[in-house]
Amino acid sequence: MHFRHGPELALLDEALHSLEAGFSELPQANSHYDLQGVGAVLQEAARRMRANYPYHHPRYAGQMLKPPHPVARLAYALSLWLNPNNHALDGGRASSAMEMECVKAIAGMFGMEQSLGHLCGGGTMANLEALWVAGRLKPGRIVASEQAHYTHARLSEVLKLRFSAVPATAGGGMDLDALRTLLEKNDVGTVVATIGTTGVGAVDPLAEILELRDKFGFRVHVDAAYGGYFHIAGGVGDAARRHYDCIAKADSIVIDPHKHGLQPYGCGCVLFSDPEVGALYKHDSRYTYFTSDDLHLGEISLECSRPGAAAVALWATQRLLPMERGGAFAAGLDRSLLAARRFWQHLAGSDSYIALMEPELDIVVYAVNATDAVTASRLARDVFERAAEQNLHLALIDLPAAMVRHFWPQLEVNSDTVTCLRSCLMKPEHLDWIGDIGGTLDALAPGRA
Repeated sequence: MHFRHGPELALLDEALHSLEAGFSELPQANSHYDLQGVGAVLQEAARRMRANYPYHHPRYAGQMLKPPHPVARLAYALSLWLNPNNHALDGGRASSAMEMECVKAIAGMFGMEQSLGHLCGGGTMANLEALWVAGRLKPGRIVASEQAHYTHARLSEVLKLRFSAVPATAGGGMDLDALRTLLEKNDVGTVVATIGTTGVGAVDPLAEILELRDKFGFRVHVDAAYGGYFHIAGGVGDAARRHYDCIAKADSIVIDPHKHGLQPYGCGCVLFSDPEVGALYKHDSRYTYFTSDDLHLGEISLECSRPGAAAVALWATQRLLPMERGGAFAAGLDRSLLAARRFWQHLAGSDSYIALMEPELDIVVYAVNATDAVTASRLARDVFERAAEQNLHLALIDLPAAMVRHFWPQLEVNSDTVTCLRSCLMKPEHLDWIGDIGGTLDALAPGRA
């Protein structure tokens, strides 16, 4: 893979001329800066950036890092010549309208008939807003799976809401029996259902959680920051599909366009099924909301200044790649799903590695074969380091030993956790590199390197 900057910069130059033409009636005003100095600093920055891992390349198969689509990259850069602020309409008149279109399209992807929502800095901020609203409308304990993102426990503390973690099944999803036990205490205000855990890619049993809501009356918040876009993928298995098809019934939803939505950081989105929750955001501002009687995005968000560039980039991406089943965008998601399954099958046929839970999405978790948990953890860290030396970049995850042993009953458990290897195969190109990645891992297996 190469940085095809020549053709992209030509497109950006054309777009900048078009943007400039829209302000041609203004008198000329020149900016003064040290162009030579800018060039020198840019070169220094480029050299510093070489210290990064190759996030853009398929041989980066570690954490949840996916390069933005070229149209997002270019649209983001284009907007920076104006640098709009999507807090109030006078700061981001065009980009605010584009944000509203984007959010409406995301809600439509989930099948929400009505909603209120906006973009924000990422999943953490989006979850903060969802839990803040939940705590005001349904005071009570927040509960989420122990495999849910740690942000829910931390944000509950910030909001001074009680939090409890629900045990997970061996597959990584929320244990319904354990949830029922918590619900019997009658102090749960909100249940967080994770649709695509960031650790193992598990899908919580949302359909059953919604049935329990009918009985116990709690709110349901869906954290689909990682896995939400798979709603339109054709390759999602039947078990997970049941839960995806229920997402629109949740009280609130979070999704991160800067993960599978092909966007630069930071771009998250929060949606509420009841538009009336906008009243909770009501506040006074002495100078920002007077240019229009229309709704300002700052009136329905906790954040104030926000980059309009994020909305412009997302709008451009959704315009080029509509979020529809059977389309090009969905096809890219399906390639990631297929890459994960093929990689898991490769590992399942190996004597050197232990394939753990079969992937529901595009995250694969696997252990290094050994007699006991301590040795398996040490060998996983060794493979991780030696793979990086060969420019194959993986990730590590510590899992409860009982969870690992469910898939590996021969393992001698002599520690509470087992360090395993983890690969997020987020890039559609990963499908073409499974042989290369699997072959490199085979060569690195203990006793063969």
